[in-house]
Amino acid sequence: MKGFLGMAAVAALLAGCAEGPFAMKPKAGAAGGAEEPRESVAPVAAAAPPPPENARTAAQFDTTTEEEKQAAAAAPVAAERELGTTIASLGDPTDPGFWAETPLVTTAQAGRLVYPGNGNSVQVELRPTGGEAGSGTRVSLPAFQVLGAPLTGLPELVVYAGSAG
Repeated sequence: MKGFLGMAAVAALLAGCAEGPFAMKPKAGAAGGAEEPRESVAPVAAAAPPPPENARTAAQFDTTTEEEKQAAAAAPVAAERELGTTIASLGDPTDPGFWAETPLVTTAQAGRLVYPGNGNSVQVELRPTGGEAGSGTRVSLPAFQVLGAPLTGLPELVVYAGSAG
């Protein structure tokens, strides 16, 4: 009986993967239409190319350069305001660049995340989720790495709007 319950739990967890951050995206030109590339509102969020289709490790999914990581970790050069705190999880690892999808904004804008656990911060593009306040934030792999936050944890982050690199 325990074996059956364990297998059922694993099956239920895997069923959620069809809609989670590791869900397969349709290929460019596939049915349903491909998204047009868009200009990022945050300079640090835009330049990284998508990862290779056969990417399996964090290093393979992270296509940002050391220079881009240094720019993202740089102190903000514009006025900013604190939007609040949020619980963060890893976002879609196939979506390159420095970004955070959060219910704390209603329009895409430049911003910054701070991980109080070590004091590190990263400039990102803040993207609205349309979710309820308190529903959490999905953060890009490169942003998580610059923050030094645990990829498999649910760290609390402070979100700021208005920074620009």
